[in-house]
Amino acid sequence: MCEVYGALLNCYVEHKSLDKAEATMKKMRELGFLKISLPYNVMLSLYSRMGKNEKLGILMQEMEEKGIELNVFTYSIRLNAYAATSDIEGMEKLLMKMEADPEISIDWNAYVAAANGYLKAGLQEKTLEMLKKAEQLVTSKKIKTAYQIFLTMYAAIQKKEDVYRIWTLYRKMGKFLNSGYLCMIRSLVKLDDLDGAEKILEEWESENTLFDIRVPTALITGYCKKGLLEKAEAYINRLIQSGKEPDSKMLECLTIGYRVHGQMEKAVETMKKALLACRPGSVPNRLILAACLDYLKEKGDAQTAEEILRLLRENCHFSTSICEGLQNYIHGENPGSKAFDHLKDLIRIWIVRLRELREYWNSSLIAKFRSF
Repeated sequence: MCEVYGALLNCYVEHKSLDKAEATMKKMRELGFLKISLPYNVMLSLYSRMGKNEKLGILMQEMEEKGIELNVFTYSIRLNAYAATSDIEGMEKLLMKMEADPEISIDWNAYVAAANGYLKAGLQEKTLEMLKKAEQLVTSKKIKTAYQIFLTMYAAIQKKEDVYRIWTLYRKMGKFLNSGYLCMIRSLVKLDDLDGAEKILEEWESENTLFDIRVPTALITGYCKKGLLEKAEAYINRLIQSGKEPDSKMLECLTIGYRVHGQMEKAVETMKKALLACRPGSVPNRLILAACLDYLKEKGDAQTAEEILRLLRENCHFSTSICEGLQNYIHGENPGSKAFDHLKDLIRIWIVRLRELREYWNSSLIAKFRSF
């Protein structure tokens, strides 16, 4: 019976049904089923995901009062919650408690969580201190994942030398997946080191690795942010000539670059290409889509705007009602309105309807589960 309630609790937590999850915990408490840390950790994860941080401490206090072990997962959930809200005092106290507890085997993930908390609070020196501690605890298990996180974090605090130092360590591990190159290029773009990013991309191209469009897209993003649109165009053309088609995300990056640097004609044409490259069910960047529609409305080019709306219907996950709402905007007379405002309202209504439908299906599934 305990396992049934545990499964039901997991189901509610998975679907963020807070009231039902709390009711299940209450029932388990009444039946004396709360004897181990697992259901508490499941509930703590839900509170953390929903931002109910005030309830985390209450639940952990209950665990301590009942003599239920606060394991590494319990502490990890609480630590990440403190970090997410930049509660530095709470985070530091908990970290000290973890370090002092002989039953807790603290690992590099804990210090990375603390580093994230300091980073959010703008405390770069403290961030650096935590990253150095994390490095000392990395073992062979998941070492590549750890190094990728370190690359990202050191780039975030503008520590270029550390980024290259970690990359050197990473490279000594031999052949690795595209995710390593992707992480390094993104880190160098964040550091405005486009020359370095180009060298890493060349290295990636020379390796016999499986092609991953995300890797060159990371550099294209850097080009577009810096206004190096000719470089972005040249790379995309070279990609096409080699028989590889750019995907919607790469084309959206170029569209944003055109938009930011005032080349709206090119932005509209590239937006159309991006929509054609969209996978079924994907949603385009709303800001750049709205900017293109606003431009076309101001220009009086309803034909091109209608073409974009047709592509939205055929290739992307926009409902008929959203497309019809945008169509009314294109042909409307209100000069003060903006496409993004209409898009936000239409999508908000659409999301509410999707949530209602999901709740209906969840309730049906849970009712069937209870009938067994």
